[in-house]
Amino acid sequence: MENIYKIGDVTVTRVPELALNAFTPEVLYPEWDPEVAVRRSGWQTPGAMDTAGEHMAQSVHTWVVKTPNHTILIDTATGNDKDRPAAPVLDHLHEPYLERLAAAGVTPESVDYVLLTHIHVDHVGWNTRLVDGRWVPTFPNAKFVFSKIENDYFAGPPQDTRHYASQIGCYRDSVVPIIESGQAIMIEPGDTIDGLTYLPSPGHSLDHMSIRLTSRGEEALFSGDLMHHPIQVYQPQWNSVFCMIQDQARASRLWALEYAADRSVPFFSSHFADTSVGLVTRSSEGFDWRYI
Repeated sequence: MENIYKIGDVTVTRVPELALNAFTPEVLYPEWDPEVAVRRSGWQTPGAMDTAGEHMAQSVHTWVVKTPNHTILIDTATGNDKDRPAAPVLDHLHEPYLERLAAAGVTPESVDYVLLTHIHVDHVGWNTRLVDGRWVPTFPNAKFVFSKIENDYFAGPPQDTRHYASQIGCYRDSVVPIIESGQAIMIEPGDTIDGLTYLPSPGHSLDHMSIRLTSRGEEALFSGDLMHHPIQVYQPQWNSVFCMIQDQARASRLWALEYAADRSVPFFSSHFADTSVGLVTRSSEGFDWRYI
């Protein structure tokens, strides 16, 4: 049974899709320095690596946010049956994700909003599912909320970039059907839906946004892909191989760590293993992480 977190009048539950052990540290972090990683060893909690100690343990999941008024999903993982040749570990999945949602008390029809931090394959995939050869919205009554800037980027003329090439497929099968169904809401930083506010944190993607939850004087931060593993709490200057705009990604990561530490708010990650949520604190060398 997943942990249920209480933020004011709101509950937050993780619904897992995949547990990943796909990347060695050297592949995931081009600036990886094993000597630094050993010296700043607070990230080496049980389960931080696979059992062989060679690959970084990660998670792909959705956060279910239940307010007094709405059922909200933050990001929708990878999806089944999706053609992802550039990412074999995500290619043509057959995961019981909807059954796991049901176990958390969520049916597709009960979802009111889907909030997307950015348009990447492992964050928008369950927006749609394959029915009779067509991609149709998985959540028929929901409004899907995402960045207008990122939509314009993928909807416009083809871009000659690795980022565009690696993500255009998920835009076509997981975002375009939502727009065509009339269920899309395109937003900008600062927009708020039922206590959840989009905050600018670009760099990992063109218009990546984090989401702040506030309820009855309490708050939490959903970080999207500002970090992929707790090692980045200790080494925030290390970008992942997936970061699009390097300097912006570092600045956004530092902002989020300072925000979470100085306000003592729960930090809900998109890819950390274990519970995927924790507290960031300041230390003499920067920041520390503790799962909750």
